[in-house]
Amino acid sequence: MLILGIESSCDDTAAAVLQGDTVLANILTSQDVIHTKFGGVVPELASRQHLQAVHPVVEKALSEAGTTLDKIDLIAATQGPGLIGSLLVGFSYAKALSMVSKTPMIGVDHMAGHILSIFLSKNPPVFPYISLIVSGGTSAIYLAESFTKFSCLGRTRDDAAGEAFDKVAKLLGLPYPGGPHVSKMAEAGDPDYIKFPRSWLEPDSLDFSFSGLKTSVLNYVNQQKVKNQKISAPDICASFEKAVVEVLVNKTILAAEKYNIPSIAIGGGVSANSKLRELFHHECTLADKVFYAPELNYCTDNAAMIALAGGHIYKKNGSIPLDHDVYSRSSLG
Repeated sequence: MLILGIESSCDDTAAAVLQGDTVLANILTSQDVIHTKFGGVVPELASRQHLQAVHPVVEKALSEAGTTLDKIDLIAATQGPGLIGSLLVGFSYAKALSMVSKTPMIGVDHMAGHILSIFLSKNPPVFPYISLIVSGGTSAIYLAESFTKFSCLGRTRDDAAGEAFDKVAKLLGLPYPGGPHVSKMAEAGDPDYIKFPRSWLEPDSLDFSFSGLKTSVLNYVNQQKVKNQKISAPDICASFEKAVVEVLVNKTILAAEKYNIPSIAIGGGVSANSKLRELFHHECTLADKVFYAPELNYCTDNAAMIALAGGHIYKKNGSIPLDHDVYSRSSLG
């Protein structure tokens, strides 16, 4: 089955073509240059850019895959969660293609795409496995029981980890998106220089909370300024990164042990973080768990994961009516 995937949940416009589970084309255009000067994504600007980019991106994906719309068997588009304006562009465009070509269409939850993104890499896990999805908008732990059955075991109660990275970057005057810049600067810092707090919440809780950590970084910087003390950005970044990574890894392994699951996979933009991957490898070995990480180009938002998830949803449930609408919050709990 040839599947066309379309993703527009935030500020990346993406399209991909899959032959079954094999990626034939995976195209993405970023809006980072546009949003950098604002220090974050401006929803209306994002929507306008999607309007300009969605058709060329889809055309390029079809061309690179060596196919045409009339040969596509299924169109899969992100239905939510995300920015409503951005979602509407991609989802409405997919509807139009479906109507014109009389091709079945399926709406895909963005989280399902990230959970299944590990299957775009070689040697994926077998079900069931624990999946940590960590990005600018999400920090959540899921139990993946099949290609279409996921249970949310824990989620952030405030800021997502990626959001905390971006806010710390902005505090330190680093460019947007902040995560990669914080991680790069952390390489030159001492991760034990500042003992930032770890929010473990209640005993055995699988939820996350990063707002307190973000505030601790802000307070530390302000205190250093009041004392006219030198602010070491590399040490702040390294200490902050270590605090985030330790909580993410610890709680994910706790989930695997609690539910007696042997495999752990990660997904989402923050899953590209090298320190996160290193600690997962180390701690999973100690805990006798098998760790899986997607290829870097499948960590961030992409349409290949949407096409993959869409194909499995379609096999189980069939296509959706074209009067379906987008949603801002995940349907996966």
